Amino acid sequence: MYKNRVNYSQYLQSVYYVIAHGLMRFLIVCKNFKKIFVLMMLVIIVTNINACAADIREKWTPLAKEDKLLYTNIGGALAITAWGLANWDYGERSAHADNEGWFGENTKTGGADKLGHMFSGYVVGRSLSSLYESWGYSQKNAAFLGAWSSFGILNFMEVGDSFSSQYGFSYEDFIMNGLGSYVGYVFETNPGLARKIDLRIEYKPSDDNGIDIFTDYENSKYLVALKLEGFSSVRNKYLKYLEIHLGYYTRGYDDINKKKERNIYYGVGLNLSRLFRKKSYKKTSTFLKYYQVPYTDIQHTHH
Repeated sequence: MYKNRVNYSQYLQSVYYVIAHGLMRFLIVCKNFKKIFVLMMLVIIVTNINACAADIREKWTPLAKEDKLLYTNIGGALAITAWGLANWDYGERSAHADNEGWFGENTKTGGADKLGHMFSGYVVGRSLSSLYESWGYSQKNAAFLGAWSSFGILNFMEVGDSFSSQYGFSYEDFIMNGLGSYVGYVFETNPGLARKIDLRIEYKPSDDNGIDIFTDYENSKYLVALKLEGFSSVRNKYLKYLEIHLGYYTRGYDDINKKKERNIYYGVGLNLSRLFRKKSYKKTSTFLKYYQVPYTDIQHTHH
């Protein structure tokens, strides 16, 4: 497993920008007294970005790892709150729950969104585990804290959804967030398993939907990749670059006039992560453990 050094200046600055962008979007749609309050917050954030970027490393580096852990989770919650106010109608109604179902044909996305929640929990958990380990936590403790951070941040969003007029608290999403966070913990604490299996998303944006890797389920596929390189019994150097894929995707749920499809597929792919790792592109290799590049595998779909 490869751990990359974290650029803390860029990391926290990106948090500021996410919050600022969310608040700016909120100003456009908000028509009540909250607009004044949000404007004040926006001015404070924007006027302090440059100052924070200038000395963030000096102030951040000497902090105890426990403080970094706390501030990171608070930052995640603030970013979600700002984005939710701007884009998801947070605060527009009282708390309520929504029974979305699982993978049925008549659900909102045929279950693709549930795999999206699981995948998000998995990626956020593993990413934060790597970050926490770089701060000095042991691998086991970092994995444990990363999983709980992922679970907490994503389900903070779920609680926010309960106050949204667009959505509602979803028990199914809550469970899948937790499942993804737990799977990430299992992979972080079992390197041998992580060498054999990846969980990935394949995403190919369309001209109609733009780029939205988080909720564009019409152009997404979720898959498990079994990597032959992880098995000691596979000794042929060329076979080590092969993978076996099993995936799921849905189509037609964005338009009532389209035929709804829920598809399971299997196939054989090329282990691009191994290829880039061998060329010493460690960051790209790590990214490709989570992202399946379109057209780099042969798929057979079972409708």
